[in-house]
Amino acid sequence: MGMHIPDGYLSPQTCAVGYVIAVPAWAVAVRRVQRVVRNRHVPTLAVLAAVSFLVMMFNIPIPDGTTAHAIGATIIAILLGPWAAVLAVSVALGFQALLFGDGGVLAFGFNCANMAVLAPFVGYGVYKLIAGRSELTAPRRALAAAVGGYAGINAAAFAAAIEFGLQPDLFHNSAGAPLYAPYHLSQTIPAMMLAHLTIAGIAEGILTGGVVAYLQRANLPLLRVNHGGIASDGEKARAPRRFRPLHVALGAVAVMAVLTPLGLLAPGGAFGEDAPEDLDLHKYGLSAVPSGLNKYNGFWHHALFNGYDFTSDAHPTVGYIVSAVVGIAIVGAAIFLITMAVRWVAGRRGASQRQETAQQS
Repeated sequence: MGMHIPDGYLSPQTCAVGYVIAVPAWAVAVRRVQRVVRNRHVPTLAVLAAVSFLVMMFNIPIPDGTTAHAIGATIIAILLGPWAAVLAVSVALGFQALLFGDGGVLAFGFNCANMAVLAPFVGYGVYKLIAGRSELTAPRRALAAAVGGYAGINAAAFAAAIEFGLQPDLFHNSAGAPLYAPYHLSQTIPAMMLAHLTIAGIAEGILTGGVVAYLQRANLPLLRVNHGGIASDGEKARAPRRFRPLHVALGAVAVMAVLTPLGLLAPGGAFGEDAPEDLDLHKYGLSAVPSGLNKYNGFWHHALFNGYDFTSDAHPTVGYIVSAVVGIAIVGAAIFLITMAVRWVAGRRGASQRQETAQQS
């Protein structure tokens, strides 16, 4: 089960609540990310945003015939802070919705609230709790990262299950038929949590813990960015020779882009992401597609690579790879431009404050 909620599954009122949550988070994230900009880790943030975009393209088969995917939010939070993760994952989700039709535009607020806000903060909190004051090279850090990633994605999945499952009770017609998502909590929670507690959560944990374990050996300074920037004597003594992290990261992104068509091998689709015409009406006791779902599902018609394809399914593998390359370029460029704009604004404010101080003295 994916967590990219399409338009029509949540009522407009619910979607508005999602934006009420997400917009303040974006505003704070833009201010907080200035520290990352000042530390000149803009390329790292751009690469991590591209990684988040790519891992969400990999559909993992679930035993019940649906699919799920990782997010990559917690590893960004661990390396550059949770507010950087809010910005990076939100940008990735935004272009997935606008260009690739993956997730709704109306539902974008809640998609970000779940995957770009809740997931990184829960994951980072669990990581900090387990890691404690252990040295950055301690195996406990990699374990903490894995558990944090697992916890973060499951928190986001649980939130999405609640959002889906409340719709039939809150929004229905006079006959009691649901207007939007037809799934009740008794259906959404088991379906979502089965997928994420067993498969997607493990994938997220392996990704997060694996990256931290790699950086402990290959690039300890990057791990220090969000951990005070100071190594203990023991860490300095054991610090290995550092590889070129950006080159390694770009190589990993390139490999992932080539491998994205593997997601096409997963049978079925993600629960809660069906087009209205693909709903099993009998399974949910419906005689017709819910009217609100049918009305708003096609709200956004301008996705250039709808479903990560532009070949009308004639060459889906090529479509997936081209979509991955285009997505990497756009997401990375967007993060770069946003952070450069933040740097420019911060520089202007700093210059203005210095000028005022000089005039007062």
